[in-house]
Order: sequence, then structure tokens, then C-alpha cells
Amino acid sequence: MSDLSGKVAAITGATSGIGAATARALAGEGVPVVLGGRRRERLDQLVAEIGDAAVGVEMDVRDPQGSRDLMETALDRFGKLDILVANAGIGAYGGIMVLSDEQLMDMMETNVAGTVWPIRAAVPHFLDAGRGDIVIVASVAGLRGAGDEAVYAATKFAQVGLAGGLDRELRGKGIRVSTICPGGVATEFAMGAGRTPDMPGLADMLRAEDVAGAVVTVLKQPPSMRTLVWSMRSIHEAD
Repeated sequence: MSDLSGKVAAITGATSGIGAATARALAGEGVPVVLGGRRRERLDQLVAEIGDAAVGVEMDVRDPQGSRDLMETALDRFGKLDILVANAGIGAYGGIMVLSDEQLMDMMETNVAGTVWPIRAAVPHFLDAGRGDIVIVASVAGLRGAGDEAVYAATKFAQVGLAGGLDRELRGKGIRVSTICPGGVATEFAMGAGRTPDMPGLADMLRAEDVAGAVVTVLKQPPSMRTLVWSMRSIHEAD
């Protein structure tokens, strides 16, 4: 496995859940991390926890300029950018006619555009370096549809399709693209939009740290290897 120490990673959606767990895991591998998120207080807390190897950027992945700011901060603070973890995403449970226009628009813009903009901001730096890693955190919902989450699944199918196209476009230029597709993860995801803290089954879901471990594993692969899609579920979760 490759040594990640000294590489620099940008992470979107870094203020909680999988993003925060990934930041901690990469920092533990000696990777300076540039953390993007909308909640300034959460960013400051995580930066204080990780220390000098972290910097936070208050940004919204729906805004292309926010993504450019994230990558520029990596260059200004650490001198380079090696890894992008496109993790920001939101979800809500409800049928196509149940969720509001605002909920659906927010989900589509955050999950789809909010994946495209950080990648567009990172790729020029990877091309200049002749190498780079893009990891998209999607969902098993992007591999099959499910009732009461059709639009969410559509956004995740879009992420998987984006990754497949980018693999063909970029791998010859030294840039790997990997997609992690977890099942249910016990995080703040969809809390108040179909999930509650005491809902049955939450305790049996994957942990954010499980998904972060998968991100680290694909990044530590030798340069001659790539993982296109990693689908993962809790041992307790039904198909």
C-alpha cells in the first residue's frame, strides 16, 4: 500500500459525519487536510482538534467560487493539492409528490452540482502535477432505486455516472477517480427529513469511520491500481 504522508487533501462536507471522519482518518495518515463546509463553528472545532495540519474554508458546494476558494487555500497553505474527497451531500425521505420543491432543488443542487464544482476546481491542479485522486462519496442508492427516495437516488446515480465518465477522461493523465457507495450510515444525514435519533435500525448501520476507512484504503492503493466503485453495507442491513 502507498504511503499517504505529506499528501494534501481537500474534503467537502467536512463538518460532520463521513467528511469529519475522513478528515480525522487522513490526518492520522500524515495528510494535511483542507476542510470545506457551511458551518463555521463546526469547521473551527475540527481544525482545533486536528491542529496545524488542518485549515477550514467556509463555503457552499453549490457555488463554483466556493470550490475554487477551497483549492486555492490548499495551495496557499500547503503548497499543493493531491486528493479531493467530494463528500458533501444531503438527503430526504419522501415520495416524488411528498417532498417540497425546495427540498428537491436543494438535494439536486447539493448532490450533483456540488460534486461537479469541486472536481472542476481541483482538476486543473491535478493536471499540472500529472497526478491526483478524486474520491466521490455516493451511495448504494446510486446503484439501484428505492421507494420514497427516487430523487435522492437519481442524484447518486448521477455521481456514479460522473465518476465513470471522469475515469475514462482522466486516468490517462494520471488522475484516479473512485466512488464509495455505502448503505445506511449512522450520521446526521436526513435527520428531521425522514430520520430521527431514536429510529429503529440506526444502531445497526455503518459508522462514519467505516466509510472513512474505505476512502483511505482506495487512496493507499499502488499507483498502478484503481477502484471504480466500492459498494459497502452493514452486516445487519438487508439488500
